[in-house]
Amino acid sequence: MSDNSPNGVTGSTTSSSSKIRIVVADDHPIFRDGLCKLLALEEDFEVVAQASDGRQVLEILQDQEPDILLLDLKMPGLDGLATLQRLQSAKNKTRVIVLTASDDKNEFVQAMRFGTSGIVLKQTATELLIKSIRKVHAGEIWLDSHTTAEVIRRFVSADELPPPPQPSSSPRERERSPLSQREREIVALVAQGFKNKEMAEKMFISEQTVKNHLHNIFDKLGVSDRLELALYAIHNNLHTGR
Repeated sequence: MSDNSPNGVTGSTTSSSSKIRIVVADDHPIFRDGLCKLLALEEDFEVVAQASDGRQVLEILQDQEPDILLLDLKMPGLDGLATLQRLQSAKNKTRVIVLTASDDKNEFVQAMRFGTSGIVLKQTATELLIKSIRKVHAGEIWLDSHTTAEVIRRFVSADELPPPPQPSSSPRERERSPLSQREREIVALVAQGFKNKEMAEKMFISEQTVKNHLHNIFDKLGVSDRLELALYAIHNNLHTGR
């Protein structure tokens, strides 16, 4: 049995409902402890527990429901993918960010199929990890550009969708305008990997018109770049243009 207290983690003795409650799961104690200390420096973060394998993760999440689980894929016993699969079956509401040193895109795609909300490489800058936690907590998906491209390619070619993110428990969504048919066509082409010039030729419009449409689409959907738009398209079944 694991101790469900945050082993080796010191923090505030008072818990605030506004804080993002985090569990860190990694089988390397030095890395795990160091990461917890870094996260504790953020005023809106609270590390509530640590785990060294998947079974400890399941025990911790059964007793409490943290907002975010930072999960290593390579752990002894029950590994990260098996843990994800069990969490998905249990319909656990904790959002998962895979934090891994692996560069295996097959594992990343499988993790997305099992409901992962983010994938962050361990060599990623600390400020990006912190940003990813806040984004995922807000209901968004977090992937780097290389991982996104691979996930999109595989899901689109297989015509299957990863599970959509759960609605944010503290929604800050603004009202979003519906897309026009032309905008939906452009979204589908972006998700399929077409460049602006290629879309212009395919749709018999100017490249500037494509850019104007993209600007309007970004504003309507609240996304900041083509990668976020492509992920939005996949999660909302817009990637085929149907």
